[in-house]
Amino acid sequence: MSVRPATLLTCLLVFILHPPVALAQDSGFKLAVRDVGIGDVPRLDGLRFNYRDRRLKRIRGLNATLWAPRDGSEGSVIGIALGLPITGGGRVAGLALGAGVLAEESLEGIAIAALGLGVVEGPFRGIGIGGLGLGAQGDLEGIMISGVGLGTGGSIRGVAIGGIGGGGDVQGLAVGGLGVGAGGDVSGLIFGGVGTGVGGDVHGIAIGGVGVGAGRSVTGIAIGGVGVGAGKSVTGLAVRGIGVGAGSEIKGLVIAGVGVGAQKLTGLTVAGVGAGGLEVTGLVLAPAYFQVEVGGTLRGVSVSAVNRIRGQQRGLTIGIVNIAEELHGLQLGLVNIARNKSSFSVLPIANFHR
Repeated sequence: MSVRPATLLTCLLVFILHPPVALAQDSGFKLAVRDVGIGDVPRLDGLRFNYRDRRLKRIRGLNATLWAPRDGSEGSVIGIALGLPITGGGRVAGLALGAGVLAEESLEGIAIAALGLGVVEGPFRGIGIGGLGLGAQGDLEGIMISGVGLGTGGSIRGVAIGGIGGGGDVQGLAVGGLGVGAGGDVSGLIFGGVGTGVGGDVHGIAIGGVGVGAGRSVTGIAIGGVGVGAGKSVTGLAVRGIGVGAGSEIKGLVIAGVGVGAQKLTGLTVAGVGAGGLEVTGLVLAPAYFQVEVGGTLRGVSVSAVNRIRGQQRGLTIGIVNIAEELHGLQLGLVNIARNKSSFSVLPIANFHR
């Protein structure tokens, strides 16, 4: 009969630690006097050491393992889960340490893993630090830090630092070395070294080294090294190296190195080259070109080399060339054209029509 080295080592440890009270069991040894268990002891209040858990039910105290539990583990570790190098359980509550930490159903407390930590089916609540990665199928709540990637199938609430991706909402502070992404809404401060993308709304401050994008609306402050875009609207302050765009409306202060465009522009718009919209209300500063689309209206002031109002102008345009299909205001420039005037439709210096 052959004896496996692991079994021989387990027996040796038992008799070294406490030979008089070692009681053999079906799946391990329990040192009853000192509440120390070696092997796959299902229940224990005290210290437990095992290679890999398979029959774990409940441990209250310290559970130290060499490898992750087998698939489908349902047991609980309440206290300290120690990985030498990997540990876990069905439900882990307390402190989890190791090169890797894996929980099947939930993880609550403090978890630190040199490589990675995760929850297969449920949430993680507390403080988590993963050297390479950190993830949960459920929500992440608390402070989560990952060296490379951080992801969840649910929502993130609290502080999350790492390459971040979430299927739900993000509430709090999220910082991604490469990027931050959320399938739902974002409320708080998010920063992506390369980009920030949100499937829903952004409420708060969103910063992307390259760009910031939202499937619906951005409300607050959005800063993108290259661009800021929203499927519906941008409200607040938007700053972008190249351009800012929205499918519906931009409202507030918008600054773009090249261009700004939306169906509606309301507030102060500053573009390095050009800007345009259908309904524009407020002040527009675009050095090269500004345009209001056919059937649209300018209500306010535009300063640009060329102001092309293909609808109604109700206010003031200042530029080298000012063109309005329907002027109800004042044009100041070298060439001023008001096509709704029956006489003196083209004038130098100034053109006015009520």
